[in-house]
Amino acid sequence: MLKMTKNIIKITAILGFAAISLSSCSKENPPLVYFPDMYYPVAYDPLMKAEDAYSTHENEIPAFVKNNGATGLGPVNGTVVHDKDGVADVAANDRMTPDQYNAGYDESKTITASPLNPANQAADIERGKGLYDKTCAACHGTGGDGQGPIVVCGAYSGVPKFADREITVGSVHYVLTNGRNAMGSYAGQLTPGDRWRVAMYVMSAFKGGIAPAAPAVASASVTTSPQK
Repeated sequence: MLKMTKNIIKITAILGFAAISLSSCSKENPPLVYFPDMYYPVAYDPLMKAEDAYSTHENEIPAFVKNNGATGLGPVNGTVVHDKDGVADVAANDRMTPDQYNAGYDESKTITASPLNPANQAADIERGKGLYDKTCAACHGTGGDGQGPIVVCGAYSGVPKFADREITVGSVHYVLTNGRNAMGSYAGQLTPGDRWRVAMYVMSAFKGGIAPAAPAVASASVTTSPQK
């Protein structure tokens, strides 16, 4: 009798294990796991209603309901506008080959005027000075001589003197946007308009002046980094 009881327990355990194993293989009934989204991620468009793979419950968060279920909401009041000047390049997410980068740099040298409103040029240059002092002077120096405190202390070298370089407001903007040689892109630190303001200040302070603003941004102003 005892042996029969043990056999029944064994058979029950085997059948139970088999049932659990088979049920866990079903796509309609996935196994219970911690953080299921890590095992079965659900791709969604933040501008459209997200489909929840584990529940049919409607999202009742008021902000999402007003947005037709979309989870990508607009910026809150007071958010800093990234391109309030309207001068960002349309190819903001394009990548470049080294040849494309060099061609863009050469083309940028033909840009001799900023696309910002010429009526605000004095104020733009003044703002550019403040941004330059905070963002660029550590390496390039407040006098544009490549002798900023990081260079003077010996931590870094090879920073050029603006007066010795063949540059235009367009090429300065291009380098600020895309980087060049050992200098990385500052597109993440400066808005599109502010990059033009810094470029205007560099030309005004260290290259003898700047031309009046142009009506539009030239196509050479690509806001991406070259492929390595």
